[in-house]
Amino acid sequence: MTAVPPGRAARAAMEDLAALDDVEFGVRLLANTPTHEGRDPELLRRWARAADAYGSALAPAASTARVVESDGGLAKGLLARYTSKPVPTVELFTDTLALAEELTDRLGWRHWYPAGSVRAAAIAHEAVHERLHHGPAKKDLKLALDHVVLRAGRHRLYGHVAGADEIAAHAHARTACGLGRSPLLLTAALATAAEPQHGSPHGREK
Repeated sequence: MTAVPPGRAARAAMEDLAALDDVEFGVRLLANTPTHEGRDPELLRRWARAADAYGSALAPAASTARVVESDGGLAKGLLARYTSKPVPTVELFTDTLALAEELTDRLGWRHWYPAGSVRAAAIAHEAVHERLHHGPAKKDLKLALDHVVLRAGRHRLYGHVAGADEIAAHAHARTACGLGRSPLLLTAALATAAEPQHGSPHGREK
């Protein structure tokens, strides 16, 4: 599987993506996530803002997961992914990382994504998935989103918002790595450049 160098139309599409703000990317991610069909766009925007703020405020923490590198990320539509079993592992896909660096130069986005920052951001992103998989962070994100599904007197039950973890992870990577824009912009550009397209090449917790 190879990536097609961006032609004029693809490049224009990527430049249009750059005109969107980071919260809008979060809204689009939620809107394209199963279970959110037909939800009020303003509710999605509120959740996207809350998840972005939560991820941005997370203090950097060292990951306990091992880091391995593989090829074939473009075929899977992945830049990186976190798996918890048999041992916590962050898998980085070198072909997708290389394309991300190439696109950053071609599109003039190097001021947003300094050299080497894409790899660092991928690791920081997956570290958030690790934190949401273990410990209190998952509950804290639910509280931040304030998605109440059941009330009983003073008690509230907070529901899961599918896709919010991705927004939080990208926001944390942006802040922790000092990026000018969320990696969501870069993953959207990668999805546009990859042939055939597989959606945004971010990792999924498994």
